[in-house]
Amino acid sequence: MTDHDSSVAGTQPSNTSESQTVTETVHARGHENVTAAHESTFEITTDDYLTPAGDCIVGIEAGQAPTAFSDAFVDACTRQSARITITLDAAGHTDTVEALGSPELTFESERSAVVRTSDYVDDRTVAIAASKAAGDLDRDLVDALGDGADLTVELAVDQS
Repeated sequence: MTDHDSSVAGTQPSNTSESQTVTETVHARGHENVTAAHESTFEITTDDYLTPAGDCIVGIEAGQAPTAFSDAFVDACTRQSARITITLDAAGHTDTVEALGSPELTFESERSAVVRTSDYVDDRTVAIAASKAAGDLDRDLVDALGDGADLTVELAVDQS
């Protein structure tokens, strides 16, 4: 681990007049090997390294893994109707991905959070049917991550 602050902002319930949103915020950082070229997933990992083969990984040294997500967030994501908005922000560049939850999500990974464009689920999967994979992300955001920028990933689930 470096001196980089991989702190966790945690779960934040947000009340509106129509619905309640539950969020998880994960802090990570980019790495020189971030290429974000994968066509069906993107991943944030707690690992402190990235090889060139990890073309789906957009952030390393994540401050938390899916096992640390709050019960309220997990419960919201595992509803059949769950709609998840994932916002990635690094060095002033932001991209947003829309995805779905599923009753099949387990949030059991102690290492990585994976967002998939498919409906495949394993212990690392935190969202499916995503509108974007790594290869679709804003290239200015990807370039900033390739330069090692700090990354904030907010996952928000509407509980309406």
